[in-house]
Amino acid sequence: MRFERLAVIGVGLIGGSCALALRRAGAVARVVGIGRGRENLERALALGVVDEISQDPVAGVRDADAVLVAAPVGQFPGLFSACVPALAPGAFVTDGGSTKQDVVAAARAAFGAALPRFVPAHPIAGAETSGVQAARADLFDGRHVVLTPLPETDASCVQRARAFWEGCGARVSQMTPEGHDALFAAVSHLPHLLAYALVAMVAQRPDAAQLFGFAAGGFRDFTRIASSSPEMWRDILLANRQAVMAEIDHYQDALEGLRAMLAARDGHALETVLSEAREAREAWIRGGDQ
Repeated sequence: MRFERLAVIGVGLIGGSCALALRRAGAVARVVGIGRGRENLERALALGVVDEISQDPVAGVRDADAVLVAAPVGQFPGLFSACVPALAPGAFVTDGGSTKQDVVAAARAAFGAALPRFVPAHPIAGAETSGVQAARADLFDGRHVVLTPLPETDASCVQRARAFWEGCGARVSQMTPEGHDALFAAVSHLPHLLAYALVAMVAQRPDAAQLFGFAAGGFRDFTRIASSSPEMWRDILLANRQAVMAEIDHYQDALEGLRAMLAARDGHALETVLSEAREAREAWIRGGDQ
């Protein structure tokens, strides 16, 4: 499937990579980049990620047959309200937000009769880098994209959204918005929160300079994702706060169990937990390599 005119709202890592991937596949004729920052848009134009730019989302989406909203999810309500009246007949809209129930609620409030043309999506292909300079054509190759269509979503729009993300190189699956948010609270949102929390804890200590000076690979690996966009993760965590708070409770229970083992000097129980965790991770890694 080929898209004649793609409007990308938010030309950063996700939006820019989509444009590059679809160009690589010959699946898009022209791309317009839409965003708040002129400098980032000019950079996207200079890098050949987009063909034209606009700081006006209304003008930018006009005449597009495909629209990707890849801005921070906190901006979605305003963007949806502005853009929906300007959508071309037959255009479909998808997004790259990491939460889905809040995005669906914003779409229900803004889309009106156009709601069947919205196909919520979450590309599982982020990185700790941001901005259009981080975009690359192979970002989605072999990676998962989850669609969470609504009961009202038009089947042909779901098919076009699937073709859109598959054209980027992704493997596409579907689930409900509620199931999506519960799942990713555990395996994505909580890990990011923990990484930020650990770095913040160390940074606030009086001996922070010494601690950072001796921190090595383990600390670097664990905290890599704390280099992600604070604005984006603020919006994600607030949007999915109930599910994230439930996962924090689960994690605190696990930590309390480990603390009790340490207090009791129960090496056998501690090693059992560590061994089971190691085996579970290695099984997951082996499965991902297949």
